Amino acid sequence: MSFPGIEKVYAIQAGREVRVFVTPEKIDDYAAYNLAKDIARKIESELQYPGEIKVNVIRETRVIEYAR
Repeated sequence: MSFPGIEKVYAIQAGREVRVFVTPEKIDDYAAYNLAKDIARKIESELQYPGEIKVNVIRETRVIEYAR
């Protein structure tokens, strides 16, 4: 799968969950929602699996500052 703005992807819980980390500067909240839907639809159309697969799109910004 190739979608713009993706940094890392992990399949966890025996493949029942997909965690997608995106670049917050390139993907806004609305685009993250649409990306999760697009990835879920692509999984549905290309794979055969029992049950369901959860798609998590994680968009976070971390800011660290030190007081001295």
